[in-house]
Amino acid sequence: MGLSWILVTILLGGPGGGLPRIQQFFTSPENSVTAEPRTRKYKCGLPQPCPEEHLAFRMVSGAANVIGPKICLEDKMLMSSVKDNVGRGLNIALVNGVSGELLEARAFDMWAGDVNDLLKFIRPLHEGTLVFVASYDDPATKMNEETRKLFSELGSRNAKELAFRDSWVFVGAKGVQNKSPFEQHVKNSKHTNKYEGWPEALEMEGCIPRRSMVG
Repeated sequence: MGLSWILVTILLGGPGGGLPRIQQFFTSPENSVTAEPRTRKYKCGLPQPCPEEHLAFRMVSGAANVIGPKICLEDKMLMSSVKDNVGRGLNIALVNGVSGELLEARAFDMWAGDVNDLLKFIRPLHEGTLVFVASYDDPATKMNEETRKLFSELGSRNAKELAFRDSWVFVGAKGVQNKSPFEQHVKNSKHTNKYEGWPEALEMEGCIPRRSMVG
């Protein structure tokens, strides 16, 4: 009761929330005036630094079934082909919302795997845990109603309609009250696919407020 997480109150559902509030997390307040070389890159390759008490992230979904996804947080690569911890399906990194430390990272095969492995992974999450998700090849064939509901409760708008070979990147959290602004989804369509049989890869970056330890 009375639990209030900063991602809920500030990023997603605070008074005066909405686009302007979301946009401010993609811009640097005072620093934007400072002349910086265009080649200068910040944590995870972001073009601007994140405000204090924010976590910088960048993630890329897999490209077709050839190039694996990447998830970077605070200049640390959490998941990638180089780290050899990605795979077909959903690639998920769980992060402590206060410290920004990686708790666990796993890939779940959504074509031939057991969906119960995924459910066991995301059911017992603690309040405020950040959930980074990047698709690779096929994110949805094994998805059932409970899986879609759990992702929706983590703040996803698109989980309920995710389908075979869609591209999807998403950052959510346990305990959010509204939908996350950090989500991109492209449907698999032969009319718009960039690759034969697959849509384009998705890239997403931004700054996430650390969860306050109070409350």
